[in-house]
Amino acid sequence: MYYYAHIEVTPKGSQAARLRQRKFDLLGRFAIPPDLLPGSLSLTHRRCGRPTCHCATDEKGHPVWSLTFMAGGKKHVERIPNEWVEEVQRLVDAGQEFKAAMAEVFAANARLLALWRRQKRL
Repeated sequence: MYYYAHIEVTPKGSQAARLRQRKFDLLGRFAIPPDLLPGSLSLTHRRCGRPTCHCATDEKGHPVWSLTFMAGGKKHVERIPNEWVEEVQRLVDAGQEFKAAMAEVFAANARLLALWRRQKRL
């Protein structure tokens, strides 16, 4: 039983049961994680500008890791030290998995609401 704006929503049938089961399976996999990261981690190469540095003649330059994410409707880019890359990548991957699971939960909720509405019309 679900409530949307004080309306009890309880669609019936095997499709509704499958949607509810998938939704609860997803919700059971995740507590609200406090340290997941949004966005993506990427490697770029930059030249430092010193004429005697190897990057002045090297094709690639110095490797620079960056976390790119949206916050407050704005794009942010944060440089990541090499020694943090493995842990930051793990947190970004987990954040993307969490976001995908929550999107699936939202879609299941919408489909359950639509199914209930169709059943109420019959």
